[in-house]
Amino acid sequence: MVFLFLLRRLGSSSSFLDGFRRGFNYQQKFSLVNVKLKWVKDKALDAVVVGQGDLRATCILVSIILSAPKCFLPIYQLTPHRGQLGLPHNLKLSTFIKRYPTIFCESHILDSGGTRVPCFGLTPEALNIHQQELHILEQNQMDLIGRLCKLLMLTRDRTLPLQTIDQLKWDMGLPYDYYDALIPHHLDLFSSIRLPDDRVGLKLRIWDDRLAVSQLQKNVAFQQKEDVKNGCLAFPIGFTRGFGLKRKCMEWLEKWQRLPYTSPYSDASHLDPRTDVSEKRIVGVFHELLHLTIEKRTERKNVSNLRKPLSLPQKFTKVFERHPGIFYISKKCDTQTIVLREAYDGQQLWQKHPLVDIREKYAGLMRSGFLDRSRGLYKNNTSASLEGSSTIVHFEEELDCNLYSEHHINDRISDPF
Repeated sequence: MVFLFLLRRLGSSSSFLDGFRRGFNYQQKFSLVNVKLKWVKDKALDAVVVGQGDLRATCILVSIILSAPKCFLPIYQLTPHRGQLGLPHNLKLSTFIKRYPTIFCESHILDSGGTRVPCFGLTPEALNIHQQELHILEQNQMDLIGRLCKLLMLTRDRTLPLQTIDQLKWDMGLPYDYYDALIPHHLDLFSSIRLPDDRVGLKLRIWDDRLAVSQLQKNVAFQQKEDVKNGCLAFPIGFTRGFGLKRKCMEWLEKWQRLPYTSPYSDASHLDPRTDVSEKRIVGVFHELLHLTIEKRTERKNVSNLRKPLSLPQKFTKVFERHPGIFYISKKCDTQTIVLREAYDGQQLWQKHPLVDIREKYAGLMRSGFLDRSRGLYKNNTSASLEGSSTIVHFEEELDCNLYSEHHINDRISDPF
């Protein structure tokens, strides 16, 4: 992947601010041009997306199990959480859990009717990774709080429904129980409110100018000095090898890049949504939103209900198709995942958040368990039940794992908790 970074240094900071003021007052002369850029498959970025469904579901189940008093839960108490996992309708939850014996250990208990039912806990290896995760979450708590503040600052009223935040919490690295674990310790920043539709929302109480600086504004060192002076920042662009950009499209893109940049944290009510200047602001909003995620990607459905909070026009997600040099749309796993191209060198993140390392450890443990099970090492696995007796657990069926191949992902979102 080749990035067209602009490497000249900026001038004085005062020139930088003056340029943005001029860009803010720019006369909107450019109407939206009907340019269609083709979608080209990017194998490296597709590989980044494949496997995330099982990993996400596994990490959620780990958090749910550890929230139980004895860190063990029978299957009938795990089933109500199924909607949060994004598993296919035809995949039994117990089958999914048994897919990863290096993460989950199985025992049995008797239900109220005297029937033996499976009960799941965590292996010592999984518990060890979880302890590392807790340590990293504690060390990076203010970073996560800052990401949440910036997310709310992107919105018109500094408010979002909890359900919307829940859709993004995995991507942003927020802990599963962030609302109970983090928010009560920062009541100076956040307050819970009742929204007009009777849902619970989270509101940011204080605006922080220090946070209201986008990642593109921070990276002014990679911009042309004259563009910085005029407030016309350009986005880093890269295309899949063999993309082949037509001259008409290239000319339009060059002109579009030289248009004024409106910060996603500033008021954009003066912009005409029919102009390229407005479109550049929309691209800037999602460029910033993806920078708030720890892996610089999110599913398209996660942003589909952000139109009103972010003050966006109808069909705002079309910017993903119109700007394939900035965003890559992966169609793996029966969903569309938006990936920020500039964040990746092949399959590797340029800057890796510590939580990404933790997720990679979970994925490695899942992979080793799947391979061991495929060799038959878990067909006669003996584990102690909560009652103290031993049980034989049989894993007979051969299952596909989307750490290696794709399976269908449920479109249901998690309920607020």
